[in-house]
Amino acid sequence: MPGNRPFDAQLSRRRVLQWGAGAALLGLTAACARTENTEAAIGPDSPQVRAFAEAESQRFPGGRPVAYELTAAQSDVDLAGTRTAAWLYNTQLPGPILRANVGDRVQVRFRNQLPDPTTVHWHGLAIRNDMDGVPDVTQAPIPAGDEFVYDFIPPAPGTYWYHTHGDLQRGRGLYGALIVDDPGAPANYDAEFVAVLSDWLTDRTPTQVFDDLRGGTMASAPGPDMKSAALGGDAGDVRYPVYLVNGRTPADPVVFTARAGQRARIRLINAGDDTAFRVALGGHRLTVTDTDGFPVDPVDTDSVLIGMGERYDAVVTLQDGVFPLVAVAEGKGAQGFAVVRTGGGAAPATTVMPAELAAPPLTVADLRATEAARLPVLDPAVTLEASLGGDMKAYSWTVNGQAYPDHTPLTVHSDQRVRLVYTNTTMMWHPMHLHGHTFAVARIDGSGPRKDTVIVLPGQTVAADIDTTNPGQWITHCHNDYHLAAGMATIFSYTG
Repeated sequence: MPGNRPFDAQLSRRRVLQWGAGAALLGLTAACARTENTEAAIGPDSPQVRAFAEAESQRFPGGRPVAYELTAAQSDVDLAGTRTAAWLYNTQLPGPILRANVGDRVQVRFRNQLPDPTTVHWHGLAIRNDMDGVPDVTQAPIPAGDEFVYDFIPPAPGTYWYHTHGDLQRGRGLYGALIVDDPGAPANYDAEFVAVLSDWLTDRTPTQVFDDLRGGTMASAPGPDMKSAALGGDAGDVRYPVYLVNGRTPADPVVFTARAGQRARIRLINAGDDTAFRVALGGHRLTVTDTDGFPVDPVDTDSVLIGMGERYDAVVTLQDGVFPLVAVAEGKGAQGFAVVRTGGGAAPATTVMPAELAAPPLTVADLRATEAARLPVLDPAVTLEASLGGDMKAYSWTVNGQAYPDHTPLTVHSDQRVRLVYTNTTMMWHPMHLHGHTFAVARIDGSGPRKDTVIVLPGQTVAADIDTTNPGQWITHCHNDYHLAAGMATIFSYTG
């Protein structure tokens, strides 16, 4: 298949670094290539991964074939009359919404028309390892001008998304929503709003910003320090000129339409590089029903805090009128903005701050998994430590004292209960993401919500309980793209 080659367990650090100063930062390493357990690592082309794929096919024998075409290319976007350079999927910002049912056989023919190699990652889906889209961990980078067919079965319904895993590419526009439906689920809403939140650079590239951060100039983040009590202190490293909802600025907002009295499902996806958003719908309370694709006991809230990579679903019974859907860039003094319209009248001002934003937002601590979504309460067979460290002056971020691609893998075997303990020793918050799995936020009573991305605040420890049922090599990393680029990643490695 074009753009594909077998798992290369001999990829050297020299070759990794040939992709460029930032490319090594992103996953460009063969899993466990520089470790004692190389021969024992279960790679993406292993019999165990093929067996997993066959088991998934047998688990969903009636799945439909669903085909998509996705092309990544350079383009321009019009942001309220201002043209800005971008890298886009199918010339759209965000990329097209991809949709399938649980158990469908999804095939995405991806064409790379960018000047650089790239891949596509299907964020949150526990799919076969060789389709996960991490360069030189699960597949070779897809060269410029080449193509690759991603072929996988979505195993669970929910709100997911897809994005590049290439070097500092996501912030150029390579992201989009992926919705997995359960056709057997009761219809408990009348309208659906998919809101993709992002931060956007208008006159610089993420690579230029990263160079500033590494050089200590911080030219990309002028003005007073960015602080947030909800994030435990520092809100981020980069102050952006604009924040987007579905690729639109507050000056030209997206408008979601429905009828008064209808029940709307709002799917929130944070596709940003460096920004948490506090989201509220003016004049309404939200009922949060799902996080990262899995249901929670419904909880009412005025607003929700969503870190990079996280997703929250909420339902709301809509009032009559025109209302602001506001995504405050937490601690950064600006906001993304959209409009929900059920009746006549003028849209609210783009600078409006709904009263619902005043109270502390809902966070993962407020959520409990539904009984059906809970993992059984078991003592972990293995406990693994992931200590998150960093040096802001040098702009180096680490896991267990190593800046990726240097790493010592977190080794596991299949069919274990594993507890992965993220301990944040830094003064910055980190949204930590684990590929290929959903985990339960560990609680004594087993009520922790199922997640694949979780915010770990400064000085905080978050334990994730994982059932190791998906063999392969899986990256776990901070979903702040600049922190990933500076090394905050390691490999969750199946051996056997």
